[in-house]
Amino acid sequence: MKLNPYSKNSERSGLFLKGLIFSLTLLVFLCGCSASTKPTYQIENIAADLERICKDEYKIDIKAKQVGSTLWIYMPVENILIKSDKPEKYTEKFAIEKNTNNSFKDNALKVDYAIKAISDTEKTQDYKYNKDISEKINDVWVALRRILFSLECEKINEPKFFCMAIADIKNGFILKETFFGLDIKKVSYQYISMTEYQHRSIQDMDILPQVIGDKDAKNFDFKEVTMEDFLAKQIEQRIRLKFQKPEVNKDADIDKEIIKIIAHTLKTYGFKDFDYIELNNNISNNKITLNQGAILAIE
Repeated sequence: MKLNPYSKNSERSGLFLKGLIFSLTLLVFLCGCSASTKPTYQIENIAADLERICKDEYKIDIKAKQVGSTLWIYMPVENILIKSDKPEKYTEKFAIEKNTNNSFKDNALKVDYAIKAISDTEKTQDYKYNKDISEKINDVWVALRRILFSLECEKINEPKFFCMAIADIKNGFILKETFFGLDIKKVSYQYISMTEYQHRSIQDMDILPQVIGDKDAKNFDFKEVTMEDFLAKQIEQRIRLKFQKPEVNKDADIDKEIIKIIAHTLKTYGFKDFDYIELNNNISNNKITLNQGAILAIE
């Protein structure tokens, strides 16, 4: 199966992933939580327990590894995407030419983007998700849910972030979802909506030829996710979702919309470990700087 280069698809990864991870993860975790107050699993054994359950009960081989406060789940498969017999049509109203590499650096959040309104353009999504693989991913999430809601109460070493890496070891790319542990608990107990969870859970795709034939994750780099990493990527995703759907009119002030996204995201997680934000609009060449007080005061 041939895929277009990631550089052409990065801004549309929400479209690639919406049918796979949004529905599977949320439905699985909303099935209910264990009523038992007695812990079934120990924090230090999460990775091993998850591998065992997937292998013994679902006949699925995964590699789970905890790196600092992040639990990674590496799932090798073949042909995640297959050619659709009924390509999905969608209308593009904004061109997202740049929306990557946001980062916290030198006590500042730096956001670089190039987004502009365009004439309505009808496009098609030619690939769909392989149903058999979707079912396997669903089983892995079921296993993870069982563990998360049956852990001992001691929180010191419990993972804060969870990353699912679905590696297509035949075609050389990876679909990833990263979520904050507390967010999955909030959506499970209906403290936040499914839509809000979809905005918080980060989905992206990377072309990685080195994973071809890699069933044991020997060529995959497991890194700890920091809150700064997570927030920067979530802001990118929220920007993408706002202008892909789109959630705004064509005459919207793009700078103001992005400032609102940043303010909402930072306040959602109570994050204050920064002095100011820098926005760089590559279309208008408009540069905006706001200090922490100004950004957190935005409603």
